[in-house]
Amino acid sequence: MDKNSVIGFILIIAVLFGFTFLQGERAKKQQEYEMHVRDSIARLHPQVPETDSATFAADNSAYMQDFPATGGQAAPVYKDSLLDSAASRAESVVTLKNDMFELAFTTKGAQPLSVKLNGFYNFDSTDLYIFKPGYSDYSISVYAGEYIKTSDFVFQVAELSDTSVVMRLPFSGGGYIEQKYSIHEGSYAVDNLLSFVGMESVIPKNVSSFDIDYNVDIPRMEKGFKNESQYSKLNYYFESDKKPYEIGRGRNASKRIDSKLSWFAFQQQFFSAIMRAPKQFASGEVSVNFYPENNEERKLMHCCAAMRAELPSGSSEVSVPFEFYFGPNHFSTLESFEHKYEKIIPLGGWLVGWFTRYAIIPMFNIFHRFIDNFGLVILLMTIVIKLVVFPLTYKSYASSAKMQALKPEMDKINAKYPNANNQQEQLKKQQATMELYKRAGVSPMGGCLPTLLTFPILWAMFRFFPASIELRQQPFLWCDDLSAYDAILEYGTRIPIFGDHLSLFALLMAVTMWLYSKMTLKAQPNAGDPTAASMKFMTLWMMPIMMFFICNSLSAALSYYYLLSQLIAMIQTWAIRKSIDPQKILDKVRASEGKPLPKSKWQQRLEQAQKMQQQQLEQQRRAGRR
Repeated sequence: MDKNSVIGFILIIAVLFGFTFLQGERAKKQQEYEMHVRDSIARLHPQVPETDSATFAADNSAYMQDFPATGGQAAPVYKDSLLDSAASRAESVVTLKNDMFELAFTTKGAQPLSVKLNGFYNFDSTDLYIFKPGYSDYSISVYAGEYIKTSDFVFQVAELSDTSVVMRLPFSGGGYIEQKYSIHEGSYAVDNLLSFVGMESVIPKNVSSFDIDYNVDIPRMEKGFKNESQYSKLNYYFESDKKPYEIGRGRNASKRIDSKLSWFAFQQQFFSAIMRAPKQFASGEVSVNFYPENNEERKLMHCCAAMRAELPSGSSEVSVPFEFYFGPNHFSTLESFEHKYEKIIPLGGWLVGWFTRYAIIPMFNIFHRFIDNFGLVILLMTIVIKLVVFPLTYKSYASSAKMQALKPEMDKINAKYPNANNQQEQLKKQQATMELYKRAGVSPMGGCLPTLLTFPILWAMFRFFPASIELRQQPFLWCDDLSAYDAILEYGTRIPIFGDHLSLFALLMAVTMWLYSKMTLKAQPNAGDPTAASMKFMTLWMMPIMMFFICNSLSAALSYYYLLSQLIAMIQTWAIRKSIDPQKILDKVRASEGKPLPKSKWQQRLEQAQKMQQQQLEQQRRAGRR
């Protein structure tokens, strides 16, 4: 590994470390989380009986009965007698199920109460809920003679089947507000149809919009809080844009949106709650606030969306459709909706994202189709990637091998120009070194440029593995979850930068990087150069240590990939060195001694600059004598 190759690696690691630091930096200890949301969110849902379609069919009048108000507080008084009654009626729960999830609805506000996904579990093997009872609030606010908010009222269940439920809120002045929810077999989608039926005499004609408030507490689902919060965020999307905008990633944030938007998503690392308006939201405001790591209820973040939608007029029945998605952040599943939901998965910028989407993901899926063990899948992917980029890296490896063969000649140059403080000697040393490289056929840039060209692949893997739900809770060797860190030692207390655990894959990766650096720097021809000594320290010690700190809390699959990549690079370097005869390189150099060499324009300009620098130094020396 020559100096330029080392520079290339340092640039890559510096960019990687800088991005990770900026994205993941946040306070480890926060004061207790204070929520600034409407008082309706502060209420706790009481335990209420569940009702499925069979039970409801057997007793169709149960939901119509009036019960004493819950909570022991006086209910607000409304002008409309039916609203006043609905505000004090006891709520009940209706459940819809398919093969993908179990979705519970509460009649209070006619809203989703909880979503439990089938086939997925939290890191501690408990059932996985995108949100639990009492963790969400979905309400419609509209002026209908008085300002009403649907979450304050208990709706009546008008229809119920295995795949849909219809709930209504009647008004004494005529008409009702209806919420219909429908699910489909084999899908994580929920169709929501909001209707205002016979409300033309209740809602004034000058009312042209209504408000939607959707607030959700997303629980923690993964083992590592830092990694989970870093990949959790809130997204919002404008129709026809290439990708959604995002806020969050472990940081509290809010955004006011004054134009129409298509959908927003409350995104945990691997699961999301998405709401879309086919007719678009008129405007809105979104925010995300993260709970502290020591939150007793193990909540991850509080997501809020306050949207405004247009209310069509001129009809006795007005319907406004909405769509929900409650499910995993699986690329092909999200892509199948054709609303750019898949863009919430962090695949990198346009170049890295393009490479990940059209190279990494298809290769991953092909191998997984035939191999269930994801450790072997990652191994095969690493081998394929190394073979594909080998033509780019070969020049770097070959340049390093040739420079090692030139060590005897470089030792002579170092002995001839030993004074590192003499600028004239150092210029002559640089000229002699450049001439030596030219005679040996070694390019000074041979290691830097190919290394930088492989950076998009390195970055693509850095983004791909932590966001791949396929790796979630997949074991390999001693690791029980390739999507999280593989702790072999837990400290029980958090050490700054180091964390509260030791990841074995990250440690092995760092050790392998140290061995590879030692292998490539072992016989560097300019070992006596102070600059080279500094570079050697950076390459041999700083980069492995930095990479360990970066990867210790990240996906074990990422550290495993870097480990394999280093091992394969060591094998490739060894094989290339074996294929290059050092004596032939030296014979070529000695045979060309005393003979003029063709000079490129770049080399001519470099020599001219060096001569000018020598002349300036000589003039300064003479002026100093005077």
